[in-house]
Amino acid sequence: MLYLAQVRKNDFLEQYQLRLLARQEIDNLWAIIPEEAFILLGKGNPMSENLLVLVELSPTGDIQKVEDATDWVLHLVQTYLTTGITPEFLQHEAERAENWRQSLTLQNQDLARRSLELEARREQIQALEESLKREKNGYHKDEE
Repeated sequence: MLYLAQVRKNDFLEQYQLRLLARQEIDNLWAIIPEEAFILLGKGNPMSENLLVLVELSPTGDIQKVEDATDWVLHLVQTYLTTGITPEFLQHEAERAENWRQSLTLQNQDLARRSLELEARREQIQALEESLKREKNGYHKDEE
């Protein structure tokens, strides 16, 4: 699993550690890690303190890969922040999408209701046709 982390120095252990800040849920969805979570890097891994890194952890929590997050952060800035996409804009778009979804649901329900009404009318017409046929056949028998 991929995490965004910050390098910190643990003075007590005299080692660097990674403070996990966020976890990738799916491609473009990340979750903030609210509690403080740290992973020791070990004594042989000196890094610049406060450096942001992307760290890939195995399912058992072992570090598989650590890389500088500068390019990743710049990509985010270029992709999302240079086009004016703000949290307010995203919230507005999410609300528009939800309103559109609700509108489509109402339209679908209305179409389903109309379809049921048409089916009921069709059955009424068929019943009337059958009734007229029976009456017509009944009148013809009386005339004979």
